[in-house]
Amino acid sequence: MLDALKMALSKHQNLDVITLTANGEPTLYPELDALVDAILILPNRPKLLILSNGSTIHDEAIQKTLSKIDIVKLSLDCVSPKCFKKLDRAHKGIEIGQIIEGMKQFRTRYQGTLVIEILVVERLNDTEEEFHALNAALHEINPDRIDVSTIDRPPAYAVKGVSIERLVELSNLLEDLHVNIAYKKNYISEKRYFSEEEIYELLKRRPQSFEDIALCFDAQSLKNLNHLVEKNALHVKNIAGVNFYKVT
Repeated sequence: MLDALKMALSKHQNLDVITLTANGEPTLYPELDALVDAILILPNRPKLLILSNGSTIHDEAIQKTLSKIDIVKLSLDCVSPKCFKKLDRAHKGIEIGQIIEGMKQFRTRYQGTLVIEILVVERLNDTEEEFHALNAALHEINPDRIDVSTIDRPPAYAVKGVSIERLVELSNLLEDLHVNIAYKKNYISEKRYFSEEEIYELLKRRPQSFEDIALCFDAQSLKNLNHLVEKNALHVKNIAGVNFYKVT
């Protein structure tokens, strides 16, 4: 594995990240700690990212290993136990409360970029009640970024995604957090006008990604936005490759 990675890095020298994933949960790989250590000492390596469902984050040894990684992306689709059991089909003995507590503990020791991923599924976790609960939990976990997406291809189970409009509505319930919405390719939104005051109030509630702005702001609104940046009322923050406008 390492030889193949070294060869790939020698051929492709402008990579943004090395992503650790698996056909299953990567933190269950028994040699993960040794693999991470071996990757970290590679010369001129890009940042290291791991994708995990978060089911093992309460484990002290797992936390220690993940603390070495530049970007850790964990899944948190639900807060209520009923929703968690239906949506994530967790192994018996894994409780959502245990996962959330593990994420909170991990955040206290982790100095890298923590990203939480929420997958929204119709009639399972697409309610305002669930997102209010997620909002509260996320403020306790304190991640650097939240990625919100929905199903965009036929899944293994008979479940459906939600519309992009609904995804945006639910994301707006995640207050004062850096939310990155996964828009579908070729998605077209109605552009509208925002005054400088409206833009400022919008960004006070929640930072907006460059993609949010590009999809929703008309030409005059973009000028108003740039004027606020020039006045230092707003600034840009990059979180693991995603740029956000936020209030200064």
